[in-house]
Amino acid sequence: MSKSVAMNVKVDEYTNRVLGVVKEKYGLNDKGEALDKFAEMYGDEFVDKEVKEEVIKEVIESCNRHIKKYGFRSRSVKDLRKIIEEK
Repeated sequence: MSKSVAMNVKVDEYTNRVLGVVKEKYGLNDKGEALDKFAEMYGDEFVDKEVKEEVIKEVIESCNRHIKKYGFRSRSVKDLRKIIEEK
């Protein structure tokens, strides 16, 4: 089971209704669980749950190629972002 974080949040009426429907539809105990379920369902569109192993390998290989070609000269964040986003 994942670690929990306590939060005190204010939501508008629509969000409250959505969480209520999610809570009832999935038989959850409270709206906190409904919010977790909603994040589980749609969170992948915004945040990866976990970095994929092949992405890590590609970044390591890319860094090794860079070191072999240029030594320990630094690489810009823009270059690294380009490599990551290509995957």
